[in-house]
Amino acid sequence: MAIQRTFSIIKPDATERNLTGAVNAVIEKAGLRIVAQKRIHMTRQQAETFYAVHKERPFFGELVDFMISAPVVVQVLEGENAIAKYRDVMGATNPANAAEGTIRKLFAKSVGENSVHGSDAPETAAIEIAQFFAGNEIVG
Repeated sequence: MAIQRTFSIIKPDATERNLTGAVNAVIEKAGLRIVAQKRIHMTRQQAETFYAVHKERPFFGELVDFMISAPVVVQVLEGENAIAKYRDVMGATNPANAAEGTIRKLFAKSVGENSVHGSDAPETAAIEIAQFFAGNEIVG
């Protein structure tokens, strides 16, 4: 399998509870390397751009408000089949349906406050990474 990169966000519900290290430990235990990471307070414009695919959905405004409510940690993860692997590590969007040991089962509060985001495809990962990181900030 090829080494690939994916994008991750540790969301406000997790950062507010000081879970960044705990989430990172699950990521690293799964064999993914954190090759870029920074803590930011996302602006409304950044959140609206990032979630533009959901602009017509009824939850868009609430999602944007949540994502700008507190700092987040944006990351680039690297590893074999990183996109699929991280999606497995995150667990189902609804923490009640997430498998034991996944980030969402361990830490998420609800479907809306589900602690993490991960890219769903290589094209999406490239766009999401570029929104938050310059190439020289990613150190493999």
